[in-house]
Amino acid sequence: MEAPPDNDVLWARALHFQHDDGSPALSGVSLGVREGEILAVSGPRGSGKTTLLRCLSGLAPVRRGEVWFNSVPVHTMGPLTRERLRRDRFGWIDPAPSLVPELNAWENAALPLMLRGTSRRRAKTAALEWLERLDIGEGARKRPHQLVQAERQRVCIARALAPAPSVLFADEPTAPLHRADRAHVLRTLTTAARSHGITVVLATHDAETAALADRTVSLLDGRRVQTVHLPPVTEPTETEGRAACSLSV
Repeated sequence: MEAPPDNDVLWARALHFQHDDGSPALSGVSLGVREGEILAVSGPRGSGKTTLLRCLSGLAPVRRGEVWFNSVPVHTMGPLTRERLRRDRFGWIDPAPSLVPELNAWENAALPLMLRGTSRRRAKTAALEWLERLDIGEGARKRPHQLVQAERQRVCIARALAPAPSVLFADEPTAPLHRADRAHVLRTLTTAARSHGITVVLATHDAETAALADRTVSLLDGRRVQTVHLPPVTEPTETEGRAACSLSV
């Protein structure tokens, strides 16, 4: 078993994963994520982005391959150990907001902290701080059904950031937001991650979102692919245009 590099907080080697119907989702994906890095996992829908995040975070058990977190093998952990790891060290943002309907916004945002044993007062302070940063502070006492979808997603993002996780997994986190809101929310998320030293693994099919990351890994049909960046096409100058015309005669 090969040990992961010391400077990688997350490391995966030769990951394979199949859906329940037998169709492949990942085929030999390997990657490393450095501490404090914002890594974008890009690719079209169905390319394996969500499955990769689920395997890296321990949500989905690895069938073949290895996943390491801080030099600890996640792929050999049992279900309860993986659950504790996700609760204590990881944060997760889904593309669709999912909140506890009986709790108000700040209680939903504070829930992971209270599950860790943080006092209600400290958890509330942290939750309210993040709700304010994400421009949803006025709705702190509202129940989820009293908020529109974009507001509920902001609460979900606050819930993921409030415990200051070591790694934040964000699966299309701005999908429910209007285009005008996406930039602000993403800036808040990335700024918070950098200021708190949070490593972010961000799945997205949007080029503008991926551009905010430090580095991008591209997937296609469950495999890593290399993205070739072609030089921009420039309009020929008047002299070049005349020369081209004379050569074509």
